[in-house]
Amino acid sequence: MKKKSAPKKNQTKYIILLGDGMGDYPISELNNQTVLEYAHTPNMDFVAQHGLLGLVQTIPESFPPGSDVANLSVLGYDPRRYYTGRAPLEAVNIGVSLASSDVAFRCNLVTITQGKMEDFSAGHISTEEARPIIDELNVRLGSKELQFFTGTSYRHLLVWKNGHEQIHCTPPHDISGQLVDNYLPQGEGSDCLMKLMNLSQEILKDHPVNRKRVAEGKKAANSAWFWGQGRAPQMPSFQSKFGKRGAIISAVDLLKGIGRYLKFEVLNVPGATGYLDTNYAGKAEYALSALQEKDIVYVHVEAPDEAGHNGDLKAKIQAIEDFDRLIVGPILDRITQFSSFRIMILPDHFTPLSIRTHTSDPVPFAIFPANEQKGTDKINKRRKKFTENDARGEIVILEGHQLMEFFLQRRKQ
Repeated sequence: MKKKSAPKKNQTKYIILLGDGMGDYPISELNNQTVLEYAHTPNMDFVAQHGLLGLVQTIPESFPPGSDVANLSVLGYDPRRYYTGRAPLEAVNIGVSLASSDVAFRCNLVTITQGKMEDFSAGHISTEEARPIIDELNVRLGSKELQFFTGTSYRHLLVWKNGHEQIHCTPPHDISGQLVDNYLPQGEGSDCLMKLMNLSQEILKDHPVNRKRVAEGKKAANSAWFWGQGRAPQMPSFQSKFGKRGAIISAVDLLKGIGRYLKFEVLNVPGATGYLDTNYAGKAEYALSALQEKDIVYVHVEAPDEAGHNGDLKAKIQAIEDFDRLIVGPILDRITQFSSFRIMILPDHFTPLSIRTHTSDPVPFAIFPANEQKGTDKINKRRKKFTENDARGEIVILEGHQLMEFFLQRRKQ
């Protein structure tokens, strides 16, 4: 990373640490505790005990409980005003400029077995493996109206010129283990998507990448799956809206794309994968370095959400504990280099292991210190951990996009 200039004296630095999908429901194997209650998270617990703790509703009523909607809310942008769909947010990060007539669709590479959605990520196929698959789909199925673009891992893009955006599509991570026939695209224009999906299966069933993956005991990316469509949104920069210069750290195109729309600097951390093997320590290091120059840094970690979608209890515990140990801990230890700072920790939404998809439940958030003064606030003995239950009964923010104002202390607490 390039050398950063020294921060201005007494300028408050803000950092948001977001563990995607950390929220959950009580689990019988954990003696009816949630994963956050069970996991060893001393650093998040410190923030909860010594700072502010509350609940925030990140998903507005009638909106899908996705990371796109939730993270827009957390960043201070009302989805009812700014949200147009997930795919256009991802498009900007992979360098795809959308015309006003373009409709972007998320194109997952998935594994469908015996008519069921076996894996919405095709076994977390790598970007290197996915690129020749997407290239082949574009050569075989692309046209002046339809183009495929490579994204990251299993997450890719279809752009449909003069396309239909009112098609009903289902996120594949919502239907893990279920028959896909009940969730195929419906509505005007869906016949085009169905044709593409069926042709993709013919092309991919004997693709060299899949032959190699099967020989290695991995899952084949045997179908494209379209969802998350929308047109390019219009939104003001974060600096013009809040007066702060920002940076964002994430492994996924969605968060990077949101960052680009907000005119954040997008920091690409080597080894950031979006799963358990991500470079947690690198994210913490890059965040602290970015704060030398920026006013606010947003650190997004995808791993807990992926574990939730996979229904993997052990992986979700590990993801949350790694997040606490390798990101929250080091940042708490070193944030005192700044004369004034504020940290906020939260998930964007629940991803309960019992249902393997997102829900609209209000999520816990913790802010430390409770004011902008450096140091440790007096411990609140009632609180024990950063959990869904301990966050109840104190601060409740019903409009998620108002959380940013609260965090920046631009209105009274």
